[in-house]
Amino acid sequence: MSTPGRGPAGSDGGDTAAGTGIRLHAPAPGWSLDADVVVVGSGVAGLTAALRCAAAGRRTVVVTKARLDDGSTRWAQGGIAAALGDGDTPEQHLDDTLVAGAGLCDEEAVRLLVTEGPDAVRRLMAAGAVFDTSAETGEIELTREGGHHRRRIAHAGGDATGAEISRALVEAVQAAGIETVENALVLDLLQDAQGRTAGVTLHVMGEGQHDGVGAVHAPAVILATGGMGQVFSATTNPSVSTGDGVALALRAGAEVSDLEFVQFHPTVLFLGPDAEGQQPLVSEAVRGEGAYLVDGDGVRFMVGQHELAELAPRDIVAKGIMRRMQEQGAQHMYLDARHFGAQMWEQRFPTILAACRAHGIDPVTEPIPVAPAAHYASGGVRTDLHGRTTVRGLYACGEVACTGVHGANRLASNSLLEGLVFAERIADDIATQRYGGNGPVVPVPATGPLQPAGARHEIQRIMTDGAGVLRSAASLATAAEALEALYATALNELDAHGKTAEPGVDTWEATNLLCVARVLVAAAQRREETRGCHWREDHPDRDDADWRRHLVVRLSATEKRALVVIPTDSADFPSVHPLSTPSLEQ
Repeated sequence: MSTPGRGPAGSDGGDTAAGTGIRLHAPAPGWSLDADVVVVGSGVAGLTAALRCAAAGRRTVVVTKARLDDGSTRWAQGGIAAALGDGDTPEQHLDDTLVAGAGLCDEEAVRLLVTEGPDAVRRLMAAGAVFDTSAETGEIELTREGGHHRRRIAHAGGDATGAEISRALVEAVQAAGIETVENALVLDLLQDAQGRTAGVTLHVMGEGQHDGVGAVHAPAVILATGGMGQVFSATTNPSVSTGDGVALALRAGAEVSDLEFVQFHPTVLFLGPDAEGQQPLVSEAVRGEGAYLVDGDGVRFMVGQHELAELAPRDIVAKGIMRRMQEQGAQHMYLDARHFGAQMWEQRFPTILAACRAHGIDPVTEPIPVAPAAHYASGGVRTDLHGRTTVRGLYACGEVACTGVHGANRLASNSLLEGLVFAERIADDIATQRYGGNGPVVPVPATGPLQPAGARHEIQRIMTDGAGVLRSAASLATAAEALEALYATALNELDAHGKTAEPGVDTWEATNLLCVARVLVAAAQRREETRGCHWREDHPDRDDADWRRHLVVRLSATEKRALVVIPTDSADFPSVHPLSTPSLEQ
């Protein structure tokens, strides 16, 4: 792994705009579509971008890995944060976001988020999203979550906000007649000889209008593929969250940043030490309405640890839970909301109530066992304030992106807002471009080995053991060695014998997971401090002198398949200009 010294991203001069030359092994496309814009993902970010691009007259195609309403947005419980209430202001929202981000937020990006956010939410409502309102006043009901000093979280269906937003946007996309390709795993970016975006290759699973590997040709691609929570054994993310967008962007030559900052949600329903896959989330809004975190003796252990106690930012609460678990040799803590009573549980948190009862726990009469689990990637594909990446014509928004808004730890319920605001900004930027034909697509032979399907569980075990909530030099070194061994074994089979795993959804996903896992561990090893949701037990203090800066990572085109990890000179990101400035005409 190459790790040059400090300097602006791209300063080693080895890589070009044409990408890395690495592609997944896959059959040649057997069908194709033409568009002006292809949106990959169907959460709040992807569908908002698609609607706005189509409204601007751009031929838009939405590609999504499952069905239109089956991404991470649907699982969002708490709500969407915006300064909508009396006495609240964007400036106060900005302050709370900067505190949660632990010194690594891009203040300009946050200011855009909080100032454009309220109107973006109102436009979402105009598109059909219905939020909970007060029976007395008719105004939107607002609640609090961790890190917020004001009640500014709008919610729907009690604790089904994401499902309502997804419903409204899916219906709007269908009403607009936007072409969609469902059950499609995106594979790689198509590029011309100058490295400009020319579309994507994808594989459609099952029978339908399209089947097997195909291509969507377009001069602009918007990645809105969501997160990478499936890199860990237990996560709140759906099974489709395998880091596909980040891996695609890296292979295309784009830069990623801040992948070491994985937010572990403090209160995930504990289903046993061996629980794997998607776990039931117990929304932060439950604490926002007055639930307490207690240990096995009923002691509120967060009191005195932070001025907001249970409503401290998520990294602080997760660390508080982990410390108490370590002190007591316990596998979980408890969330006590028995004082809510049955009516409040049934009306305000029906989804969580049903999930708990399905697992034999009744929160009306007993505390809920909870423990942290992987929840949200604060980092991702590095963008500017218009969602442009370091590859021309490639955009990113939502959880797959690193806009600078979240810093080292995302403030609760800022994720839906970020997806909304930056999707609109991307669409507005694309609307200003004049479209012409791309140059011919440059065929790139597949040079990266595929992982066998069974590697997925091994990667998850390695990451959970070595790069979870609590990390150390020793645990990260063990993880890095194990991940490199997986990569080296597959690479040797390819280089020495010309063999690789059989192309297919399982092997493509496992390969993407290994890619993002290697980047995450490399960055976590390099960052020798504790900041936000990156917790190093061997470096327990925050170190602003040496580490108030970002780590930018890319794949090298000159040093075969190596990761290039470059710290920035300051907390400011280097510009993505000029390589990323879209030029959508010849």
